Amino acid sequence: MPAREGPRVNEEIRVPQVRLIDQNGEMIGVLSTREALIRAYDAGLDLVEISPNAVPPVCKVLDYGKYKYEQQKKANEARKKQKTVEIKEIKVRPNIDDHDYEVKMKQMKGFIGEGDKVKVTLRFRGREMAHQDLGLKVLERIRADLGDTIKVEQMPRLENRQMIMVLAPR
Repeated sequence: MPAREGPRVNEEIRVPQVRLIDQNGEMIGVLSTREALIRAYDAGLDLVEISPNAVPPVCKVLDYGKYKYEQQKKANEARKKQKTVEIKEIKVRPNIDDHDYEVKMKQMKGFIGEGDKVKVTLRFRGREMAHQDLGLKVLERIRADLGDTIKVEQMPRLENRQMIMVLAPR
């Protein structure tokens, strides 16, 4: 028999005694598993093991199909609320114009506000490679302008013809 997901139900519960909770949520007490099963069948419901690690295990009389459905709904709800952190990339140039800089800053603030990481890529072309200090100044300015809202996850470093810095929300 393959291992099942979820709690044990009805005949799968193979312990001599269980602590029973009836369909109205009232504690019945410790019964033999057979007696608990008979009560569940009389109610037209299933006997479901709620906490298998307790001594004796706690079982509840309920509709197993409905219970499974509720659990699935809970899992879906939790998955909806979960946020995956994405890495957004912003590309800048060493001699970026003030207005362009402001637009990029606005985008970065938006990304960080949403809880995403930002990878700032500063690209050098042609003879700009001779003036890497200008590129570093732009990255420092970005870091200073974002201030306390971010932490630098990766300091600016040169890779081929581009400087890369990774920022994460605080």
